Amino acid sequence: MPLPVKPEETQESLSEQRKTCRRQALDLLARREHSRLELERKLLARSYPRDTTNEVLDALEVEGLLEETRFIESFVRARIDKGQGPTRIRADLIQRGIDEAHIQVGLREACQDWGVLAAKVRRKRFGMDMPSDFTERARQMRFLQYRGFEGGQIETALDPAVDSD
Repeated sequence: MPLPVKPEETQESLSEQRKTCRRQALDLLARREHSRLELERKLLARSYPRDTTNEVLDALEVEGLLEETRFIESFVRARIDKGQGPTRIRADLIQRGIDEAHIQVGLREACQDWGVLAAKVRRKRFGMDMPSDFTERARQMRFLQYRGFEGGQIETALDPAVDSD
């Protein structure tokens, strides 16, 4: 038969659990911005109860320490710096629990010329010379498509007039 638990002991352990959960969340946020879903998954993986995790995340949002728009901005900028296109960035944001409307705004606010970025990524990977035959052109197109660039952006990247800059 289990021993009876005093109500103040339970309350004290819940309070301590919230504090450690909050500390863990702040440690994660200190390293980089996170989406709410990412942070929730990480805290749940560390065996914090869902109720405690949601309370902590709600408090962090109210305090402005967990902010979706700031996360999207830093995420998009980091992925652009890695040479990834809008399709890939969009897919990665969706996996992190960001809705389509916020993704659209984040990509638009990045003010990125995706065709120019695709050309830069192509030059970095394949050099200055344009593809000389169909096979090489198809290979470079597949590479850019894998990186998350769309058809028109890939055509821009493979246009000799654009790539000469």
